[in-house]
Amino acid sequence: MGYVEHGGSWRPFWLVAAALAAFLVLDLVLPGSDVPPLLWVVAVVAVLGILGAGTLSARRIWTVRVDDRALSVGRERVPLSDVDAAHLAQVDSGVDAGAPVLGGGWSLPRGRTGLPLKLTDGRTVLVPTQHPAALYQALMAGVGRTPGAPSGTEGTLGS
Repeated sequence: MGYVEHGGSWRPFWLVAAALAAFLVLDLVLPGSDVPPLLWVVAVVAVLGILGAGTLSARRIWTVRVDDRALSVGRERVPLSDVDAAHLAQVDSGVDAGAPVLGGGWSLPRGRTGLPLKLTDGRTVLVPTQHPAALYQALMAGVGRTPGAPSGTEGTLGS
């Protein structure tokens, strides 16, 4: 059993790299090259460096993994034995207001929803995910429950 949801995509990096390469080729092919070579080097290194660093940090901080023993988001790790399986079986949508985000940060990353996860010590945390149904299925299998599709009709706050 295993579930991995990467925290960042390399797609923007490669799209920008391709666009910069196309602009460089156009600059070289068209007559009257106006952009100095040093400026091209600085632009490529700066832009791709920033995009690469952002993608690497997103992948390190927000990657969600479920294996047969634990759920991890970035460096934070929650043993599956600490997950309240009865509460997880009742979760189908919604976010518990005020719950801390697993993996750190003050709020959920852009493009992610928070799957509320109650722990056996009574705390509730939000697991940032782009695919809550798939994560739910993986967690249900991990805690030894038969995964069922969430209905989506009632949130964890009863609304």
